[in-house]
Amino acid sequence: MVLEPVCCPSCNSTNIVKNGKSDEGKQRYRCRNAECSRRSFIREYSYRGYLPEIKQQISDMAVNGSGIRDTARVLKISPTTVIEELKKDRHLEQVNTSLLQQMENPPTSTMVVKVEEAEMDEMWSFAQSKKQQR
Repeated sequence: MVLEPVCCPSCNSTNIVKNGKSDEGKQRYRCRNAECSRRSFIREYSYRGYLPEIKQQISDMAVNGSGIRDTARVLKISPTTVIEELKKDRHLEQVNTSLLQQMENPPTSTMVVKVEEAEMDEMWSFAQSKKQQR
């Protein structure tokens, strides 16, 4: 019998316990590290949208100007997953800090304000004929 240690994907702690099974029958684990930001995880996710690499790619593509549908199509995930990930405040910054550092004469005062709410808009179209029901 070979025992393989399970590490938390966030903090790399080995202080892990089993925490039941998912709906798909996969083993769920719980990190017992008090400072860890991620409590529960599964080692191999079925849906690609849950993977940390995909979440990072979502924010990278958003910064580079890719739209929600384009991002979802390229990464082969749902547009809803893209929107929900972009709503989280940990990925995007409002200010281009590298540009401010490169400026010879930076502005005398720079005010950085965290926005509580933002609204995203997409263009929607209707491609069928609308039939009136009476």
